[in-house]
Amino acid sequence: MVVRLQNPVRDYAWGSRTAIPELTGVEPDGKPQAELWMGAHESAPSLLPSGESLYDRVSTDPSGTLGDETAERFQGRFPFLAKILAAAQPLSIQAHPSLEQAIDGYARDEAAGIPRDAADRNYKDAWPKPEILIALGPFDALVGFRPLAATVALLDALQVEGLEQLTDLLRNGKLQDAFTEFMSSDRDAIRPLVAALGEASRRYAGDAFGLEVETLAQLSTEFPDDPGVLAALLLNRVRLERFEAVYLPAGNVHAYLQGTGFEVMANSDNVLRGGLTRKHIDVPELVSVVDFEPLADPVLLGTPEAAGVTAYQTGCEYFAVRRVDLLAGAAIEVRAEGPRIVACVAGTVTIGAEGTEVGPELSAGQSAFIPGPEGPCTLRGPGTAFVVSAR
Repeated sequence: MVVRLQNPVRDYAWGSRTAIPELTGVEPDGKPQAELWMGAHESAPSLLPSGESLYDRVSTDPSGTLGDETAERFQGRFPFLAKILAAAQPLSIQAHPSLEQAIDGYARDEAAGIPRDAADRNYKDAWPKPEILIALGPFDALVGFRPLAATVALLDALQVEGLEQLTDLLRNGKLQDAFTEFMSSDRDAIRPLVAALGEASRRYAGDAFGLEVETLAQLSTEFPDDPGVLAALLLNRVRLERFEAVYLPAGNVHAYLQGTGFEVMANSDNVLRGGLTRKHIDVPELVSVVDFEPLADPVLLGTPEAAGVTAYQTGCEYFAVRRVDLLAGAAIEVRAEGPRIVACVAGTVTIGAEGTEVGPELSAGQSAFIPGPEGPCTLRGPGTAFVVSAR
């Protein structure tokens, strides 16, 4: 049976006050609405029409909710979490752990007696958090380390007094040393470097690094004593267009800057932060999970899978994401497997299971859940929806 979900909104300070209300057709309430969660994470689960949370349903009947294979593969835990993310301000410089790192970190935090909801706790659960973000409009982000030669060229173009040491480390291939040293600097020591970087960025008159200097000038103003501004120097600056994506496996350093996107991740809330935030920062722990391999091309494009169906190929074992674009009156069967969340992002989409049962009609911002034992679902338009599944 296909059921409509009631989804919680997270009001983080960086969230847009208008983007999610505009998508869902609801009047803004004046508060930031950063993320609309769709799934079964224990901290903010979706509700079923009965009023029961999806988390509780999975806990009491994992096989009936997830299907036998998914329940066994993920030890009775819902494997993924989907979100509408709407950023009006930059998020923190951050990375997420691998499975082994999450298990180890969670055990250490538990042994230390740190409450799971404590602001200074690093590991909220024992799961990794690979994630994909698919832009719903222009979306700006810092994603993965830029190839070192390109970062040296940027530094040479800016000629920032005080960053000669950083440039020399990068020329010698010592990215980890450069990142660790500057991220570990205290705020008083970093302030003059951030000011010099901001001034050089505003002075830059070339064409090659337009997006980069725009972002560095903005960050240096908003975060004048934050080492994360120097970390931003090292990362790829990308601007995604609608339905372009970035995939962030374990260890990828990133920061979302502005825009609205559809985000899917393993069912975890583990975030290790290094800057651009007043939240808890733990640079040594962050460095311990970071992948320092430069990323030459961070943008991921969808791959046509069938008429009207576009798949986002990540190789991630926790989720699969397909976009379904439907014309008026069109019907498309989506052969995804396991538990599924269908999220409408444009128009209206009606869902049926096994090609016969008529399920709920979703408008933009609404979603529905299909239990794992159900067969293929059929979507009818006109509209666009994402189908997130275990496979």
